[in-house]
Amino acid sequence: MLKNFVLVSALAAALGGCATIGPDFKAPATAADAAYRHAAVTSDVARLPAQWWTVFGDATLDGLEGRALRDNPGVKAAAQRLLQAQAQLGVVRAGQAPNLAVSAGISNSRTSAETSQGIALGGRSIEGNNFAIGASLSYELDLWGRVRRVVEAADAQALAAQDDRDGVILLLSSQVASNYWQLRGLDAELAILRGALDARREAQHLVEARFNAGLSNELDVSRARIERANAEADLHEVQRQRNAVEHALATLVGASPSAPLLATTPGVQLPQPPRIPVGLPASLVGQRPDLAASVAQIRAFNAQVGVAQGAFYPSLSLTSNFGYASEHLRDLASGGARQFSFGPLALSLPVFDGGRNRANLALSKARYEEAVANHETRLLTALREVEDALSDVQQRQQQGEVQAQSQQAAARALLVAQARYERGVSTYLDVTDAQRNALAADRAAAQIRTQRLLATVAVARALGGGWEQGEPLATIANAAN
Repeated sequence: MLKNFVLVSALAAALGGCATIGPDFKAPATAADAAYRHAAVTSDVARLPAQWWTVFGDATLDGLEGRALRDNPGVKAAAQRLLQAQAQLGVVRAGQAPNLAVSAGISNSRTSAETSQGIALGGRSIEGNNFAIGASLSYELDLWGRVRRVVEAADAQALAAQDDRDGVILLLSSQVASNYWQLRGLDAELAILRGALDARREAQHLVEARFNAGLSNELDVSRARIERANAEADLHEVQRQRNAVEHALATLVGASPSAPLLATTPGVQLPQPPRIPVGLPASLVGQRPDLAASVAQIRAFNAQVGVAQGAFYPSLSLTSNFGYASEHLRDLASGGARQFSFGPLALSLPVFDGGRNRANLALSKARYEEAVANHETRLLTALREVEDALSDVQQRQQQGEVQAQSQQAAARALLVAQARYERGVSTYLDVTDAQRNALAADRAAAQIRTQRLLATVAVARALGGGWEQGEPLATIANAAN
């Protein structure tokens, strides 16, 4: 029996290795552009490090990123989805191997003496114990490669789940970086507003003193009080915005928003944004986990087409049993108690199914074509995100240079207006106008510096943040700590 099984298995393996039903996977086309439109310099080898946020050189940001990768519930859920996909792949792969089961049992039975069998035995019944132990084997001979296509589809789904997990990590790390720089930008605005509020209070005291000395009028006093109150109201508004951003950042790193996360840094200076290495559009699929997951999904649907085509081919399965059975336990291992069966070697060929197999094949092909079209959309969206981010970097830099000129001019105008007012050449209205312009210019400059940092984060995320396919989650999290 064993020799027959080995021969049949060897023949099935030889036949199965000769052909695999269904189309072989072909990777979809990548971007045809030679370079990004808004990139100053491009290179096909330039890449960000895996921990891309370290290019900012900020230890606080590095610590927040490490906490997020370790404690964020969304990352934990994505990791569990990956484990589910890998477990499902293991279940599917088990279909390629023979299924061997071992059984043992004991029973007591009595047949009826009044049945045709009992009458044939002279009106006797058969009764007694039955002891049995044995093994059974079942195996589907994958002659046409249908099972291999099922495994290929499951393997692609597991790879897509891994890429999806990495996409969650990339999104999370970019959100942490964006919220962090928003927080630091608001800290810079708070510092400006606190300085402006101190200046408004000092100016109010000065105007009130001049009014008490008869050197000014009540309208100037009212204007000074209005400017002081407006500056204080703006301070509370920016503090409200900072609180909301801090709450969001705490949630991202897996901490309670009820506990303070980062204290306000007085006199904070926003750094210059680092230069992000930009590759070529054609390499974007290998840099972004969402695009890689999309390709893996196409591969899975392509394999499902082969599975659907396999329903039109005959299937061959083998079953066999071997064991011992005896009325008495002491005789269970004797040669006479041995029993076995080899077969049947069953062949199943679909003849009429009402068009079910043809409909399943059409469904699989349509799902494949949909996946290809969706991938094209994702690729175009990814290219747009890169171009948008690169354009933002360029325009924000130019905007910052022009805003610096406005800031200098507004500061000079304030000095002139204050000097003219103190000499009695102009009214306090000129001073308040100059104060508003200087404060607006300073806040705009801080906001532009913040936006430049956010645009840099957007570029890093759009380019995949140094992602490489297949890097395990534990490695990323440990490296970020």
